[in-house]
Amino acid sequence: MGSRWVFDGHIAGIGTASGLRAVVGIWQESPFGPFADVMVQQASGHRLLLAPTEDVAGFISTTYAFDDVTVTDLSARLGHGTLEVDADPLAISARLGGRALLGRMLRTLPRSLAVHPGWLHAISPVAGILSNGARTSGTAGSGRREYYGVSDLHHITSAVVSWDNIDAGALAPIRPAVTFGFSSVPPRPSLARVRITVVESGGTGDKYPSRQPGK
Repeated sequence: MGSRWVFDGHIAGIGTASGLRAVVGIWQESPFGPFADVMVQQASGHRLLLAPTEDVAGFISTTYAFDDVTVTDLSARLGHGTLEVDADPLAISARLGGRALLGRMLRTLPRSLAVHPGWLHAISPVAGILSNGARTSGTAGSGRREYYGVSDLHHITSAVVSWDNIDAGALAPIRPAVTFGFSSVPPRPSLARVRITVVESGGTGDKYPSRQPGK
């Protein structure tokens, strides 16, 4: 696969009153083709990855940290103002609201700049302040480095979340922050348009062979 991997799609961050927090990735383009995955952290702190294939599970679990990994049938669908996730034992039905202030700010940047690893490395400290702790550049597992290029952001206004067919409670801030990697999602439940670039440590990715999706 080479030393650079690019994932282009969306990330949704959802918290619940019970303490269950979920990060849903919906990837329209990736080295593995289109797929969805879910990272779950329970109130106890236990971290679980739900992935659709062994290959996807292997890559994600060597980039992020989990206590358990499960390969299962799952789907995540973005509709007009909705997000539906079916990833046994997790189910989510969420409604999307308006564009966040940060989303409006991000849309003023050319997307080619907003997702560029060099730019993301430079602005990571400022991004952490603007988004309450969500960083744009940092180290990952297996000697890798990640760059999170967010180009739009919408609030999630309501959600029905269940775990093992038990209601996880009302939509709530994502607190404490999830601990799968160097960064969390913003505390307020939201859906981000994002491109993630993962490279072997030692560069910003420009010099590496790439499986690069369209802009």
